Amino acid sequence: MVIFLATLTPMLMLFFCIAVGFVMSKANILPDSASKVMAKMETWIFCPALGFMTMLRYCTVDSLSTHGTNLIMACFSVSIAMMIAIPLAKVFVKENTAERGVYSYALAFANSGYIGDPIVLALFGEEVLAYYKLFCLPLSILIYTWGISVLTPKGEGKSSPLKRLLNAPTIAMLVGIVLGLSGIGAYLPEFLTSALDSLKACMGPVAMLLAGVTIARYDFVGMLKKKKVYVATMLRLAVIPTVLILALYLIKTLGGLLFGLEIGSDVLFLCFFATATPLGLNTVVFPEAYGGNPETGASMAMISHTLCVVSIPLLYALMVAVFGVPFAA
Repeated sequence: MVIFLATLTPMLMLFFCIAVGFVMSKANILPDSASKVMAKMETWIFCPALGFMTMLRYCTVDSLSTHGTNLIMACFSVSIAMMIAIPLAKVFVKENTAERGVYSYALAFANSGYIGDPIVLALFGEEVLAYYKLFCLPLSILIYTWGISVLTPKGEGKSSPLKRLLNAPTIAMLVGIVLGLSGIGAYLPEFLTSALDSLKACMGPVAMLLAGVTIARYDFVGMLKKKKVYVATMLRLAVIPTVLILALYLIKTLGGLLFGLEIGSDVLFLCFFATATPLGLNTVVFPEAYGGNPETGASMAMISHTLCVVSIPLLYALMVAVFGVPFAA
């Protein structure tokens, strides 16, 4: 119960921010441009500040071996997720339409950034967040390459995969890694690091406000009636994370038995927070940007963000009971 309540608190905080954004938008207190402004602030200011400062402080030469092992395990995780998501999407949508792409994306990728980052930060602090963000790097690469391609109609969104990868959050994180490994970061002026610390604290709340504002633009009752979305949400929040965690546990065990590799259970928790989070907003943003139907993605976002308030604390408490307390000193 203690573990459940400790995880429930940050989840309720994030859900409260979603509700505030939803109500503010429905009440027409916020202008129509609010979601675009918040999205740009997240992309260009808050997320880069979080990634940069986290890597600057905690991506060090001493931690490289652990980061390397986690990255390998992350590659296994995202590969298995893709192998699950693509055939499952064909079950949900028989025709090869844009809606099938939404399901492919939703089943392959969770909201590991806007939801996962603030939860990990609240529960474990910045040092663990550094491990988490590097674990999510292969996931981010696939999101900005294959993921975006399945959400955009053929002939649209023609920017190269490399150009999509060179976004502000990724560049900031990579610069933070370089400065952290080289030790140069220790010489940055205090006013700069203090300012960035203040900005990175805005990432989680503003992201959830954005989620609420975005969801509020669509028919609330209509979103609740999409029965397939409930099944996809159950798969996203519980079934797929369970499969991935068990697969990594098997890989970890075989690595120890066959090659004498010592891989801690912490990586299983990194996988959990990267894959058991709800559906992100890309399934709304990109179909809307290219003339598609964003209602399926909006329904997924609303239902999964609501249910995750309970699912994440419950599953996390179960994982602690099975694998022990993670990231113990």
